[in-house]
Amino acid sequence: MPEQLNLTVSLRGTIEIKDNCQIFRLTGLLDAFSEPTFRKVIGNYIDNGPKNIILVLAQIDFVDSSGLGALVQLVKQAQTAGGTVQMVSNPRVTQTVKLVRLEKFLSLQPSLDAALENLKAS
Repeated sequence: MPEQLNLTVSLRGTIEIKDNCQIFRLTGLLDAFSEPTFRKVIGNYIDNGPKNIILVLAQIDFVDSSGLGALVQLVKQAQTAGGTVQMVSNPRVTQTVKLVRLEKFLSLQPSLDAALENLKAS
């Protein structure tokens, strides 16, 4: 059963632990306002749970440079801990990520199933 995350008014989400990964489903805005809380909360889960992370961003309406920076930081944190981060995206998020050429680094996936398969293959 997914657990609710306490983030911000503009960013909400749930976490579910499945096999050897944590799946975060997020909805709302990943921007300068929500970024500090987002990075702290997800970072704590990386430190204290399975190191493989899947961020489902399909319901994210907007990502700004602060949000992109937080995503990069979380990938680095997971990699340092011996894990991976994959992101299930939507067209709006994908376009923003591709503008700054981070699609490979952020491991964009078309669906949760694809992300889970990719995790098993690695």
